Amino acid sequence: MAADRSPLKHFPAVAAVLAALAIGACTPIVDDRGWRPDETAVSAIRPGVDNKESVARLLGTPSTVSNFDDRAWYYISARTERIAFQRDSVTNQAVLIVSFDAAGNVTEVSRLDQADGKEVAMNPDKTATLGNELTIWQQLFGNLGRFNAPSGGSTTAPMPGGTLPRN
Repeated sequence: MAADRSPLKHFPAVAAVLAALAIGACTPIVDDRGWRPDETAVSAIRPGVDNKESVARLLGTPSTVSNFDDRAWYYISARTERIAFQRDSVTNQAVLIVSFDAAGNVTEVSRLDQADGKEVAMNPDKTATLGNELTIWQQLFGNLGRFNAPSGGSTTAPMPGGTLPRN
């Protein structure tokens, strides 16, 4: 007797595996970047009372400090999601800014979120550089004949046997 070799025998199992893989591929991959300070710690910061040391104890080291002086500390965080092979999309972004006076005391605590951000248009053209654009042949053979005899060498002829006289 011939065994039943129906091609549709394993179809339900294969379909179930493919469906599970398809559903799994649609699950977003969430990535939290930066460090979001605790809200109770942020609310405990009092302008005029707290200083850099107390803020560092409450919130930790900032993500970055202002460029020209250390009078503003920035705590930056972002949450991104990616589905399958799509690009990352930012779903939540927050910046906590703690400003200080010259003495190091807190003057202001402010927040920025994703709505405060501005989209920057990138220029797709190449950046112009100074100088010539060389072809591959100019790059490969451009230095041929440019080298001179070494200067500043000894003018004394070597002694027999290849040694130079000592002064």
